[in-house]
Order: sequence, then structure tokens, then C-alpha cells
Amino acid sequence: MTEGWVVVGLVGGLTVAFKALGPVVLGGRPLPPALTGALALLAPAVLAALLVTQTFGAEGGLVLDERALGVGAAAVVALTWRRAPTLLVIALAAAVTAVARLLGLGG
Repeated sequence: MTEGWVVVGLVGGLTVAFKALGPVVLGGRPLPPALTGALALLAPAVLAALLVTQTFGAEGGLVLDERALGVGAAAVVALTWRRAPTLLVIALAAAVTAVARLLGLGG
């Protein structure tokens, strides 16, 4: 077994243990209101952090390249056409990024 698979197995096991910890600790009681509010904000915050680091991060620094154009196009469509299907927004972002790379518009 390679080192990579050991890490994958360890992370998977820790994920299952962490998910099981909540019901065990709470024992059927509801979450405190302060924790419920924080948990509601956790997923959007993690998604935003992932988006920013994957769009503007490279080689240990910040970059402005074709990926930013794709994310910008997706943001414009998502904000102006609020009922746009997610798949369409993602496809548009990928297409804009691909065309920008083809034309050499990035950094």
C-alpha cells in the first residue's frame, strides 16, 4: 500500500469519526442557537475560500489570469439571471476561461 492510500484511508476514517462525534456528544439534544447560526455560515465561507484560492492563487502567490475572467463571467450571469441553472453557469465559466486561454488574454 502506498503512502497516498494510507493518507486517503486515514482522512476517510477521521471524517467518519468526526461525523459520528456530533450525535454521540449531543445525545439527541438540539444544537445551541449560537452554534446553529455559525454552522449555517460555515458552508458558504468554505466555498468562498475555495473559490478565491483556486481562482487567484498559484505558485505561492496571487495571480490574475484566465480563471478570473471565467469566474467573473459566471458571477455576472449568476447575479443578473438569478434562475440560471448551475450547470449553465459552470459551462459558461469554463468556456470563457478556455477562450481566454486560446486567445492568450491571461497573465
